Amino acid sequence: MKLRFAGFRCILFYIGWTSRFQMDENLFEVLTPLGFRVHTTRSYWDLVSTIKHPVMSGHVPEVKECLAEPDYVRQSRTDPDVYLFYRRSHDRWFCAVVKRLDGGGFLITAYPTDTVKEGVQIWPK
Repeated sequence: MKLRFAGFRCILFYIGWTSRFQMDENLFEVLTPLGFRVHTTRSYWDLVSTIKHPVMSGHVPEVKECLAEPDYVRQSRTDPDVYLFYRRSHDRWFCAVVKRLDGGGFLITAYPTDTVKEGVQIWPK
């Protein structure tokens, strides 16, 4: 199967994945120090760890730890409901990007990075 991420085909691919997520079971749900829970499904994690950021394959424990015990939490500069959770692991940072919605939250993506991005620091204060 050949994937193309352009135009209409990309939209159809996204709709196919998102419809699977709505019916899929949670892979994890983690309480953050900001007082809300973040979840993701098995299917969505498969998308993150195989299509978006393959380097994250096998790093579910690090993502959960990043959410539960971050070193820093920054608020997105473009969306006040999006938070970037950072945790140092060896020589890199892990970043888990979360959207807060209706009292809870869901994982948008996760990736390793060399630096903590700009934005308002929410935690620790």
